[in-house]
Amino acid sequence: MNCLIVDDNKLARTAMRQLASHVSQLQIVGECDSAMEAYNLIQKEKVDLLLLDIEMPGMTGLELTRNLGKTKPLIIFTTVKKEYAVEAFELNVVDYLIKPVQPSRFIQAIEKAKELSDSNQGTLQISESEFLFIRDSGILKRIRTEEILYLEAMGDYVKLITPNKFHAIHSTLKSLEEKLPSSKFMRVHRSYIVALDKIESIEDGTIIMQKHVIPIADAYRAALNSKLNLL
Repeated sequence: MNCLIVDDNKLARTAMRQLASHVSQLQIVGECDSAMEAYNLIQKEKVDLLLLDIEMPGMTGLELTRNLGKTKPLIIFTTVKKEYAVEAFELNVVDYLIKPVQPSRFIQAIEKAKELSDSNQGTLQISESEFLFIRDSGILKRIRTEEILYLEAMGDYVKLITPNKFHAIHSTLKSLEEKLPSSKFMRVHRSYIVALDKIESIEDGTIIMQKHVIPIADAYRAALNSKLNLL
């Protein structure tokens, strides 16, 4: 993977380069001391992975991540601050490392990046909608969108259902709908979003998937029929 180190601190860049130089999967293609310099370089060069600081003069690492959009490289944040972790994982970055970074923790993050790269059929960029990070019992967990059966609104929470368990997320259904790929998920009721490829049958105005029964509201019925390419 072509790796770019982005940090306004020269000593931090040197430490990160030393860590990266010991990992055979990484080829360091450059160093940048600002997010803007990194942004311009990424437009011209093939960069698969960013080792990215957060607090930098001008544009922050978080702002750079947002500006790169859906075709951004894989990103591992490297920072001395813990308080940006939730915001960072909402941007679907690979990992969040606290400086000084321990070699074992660095390797773990690189292995995770490699796994994501391989799972994306050999391409080294990942769509923002391929997975979500959710907070479960104080731990941030990654859920791949392909695992989701449906989501159900429950007051101030959303219940996210997978084949083996469910997660209660403090969020709105609308917020999660915006993070999911519209080609694979659809709202079928004001309280339900379903994974289209998990639908087994539709009976009497309800969707059946793995023994779950989800109602279809009249307002969404025509759009659903269109998505399913009914004959």
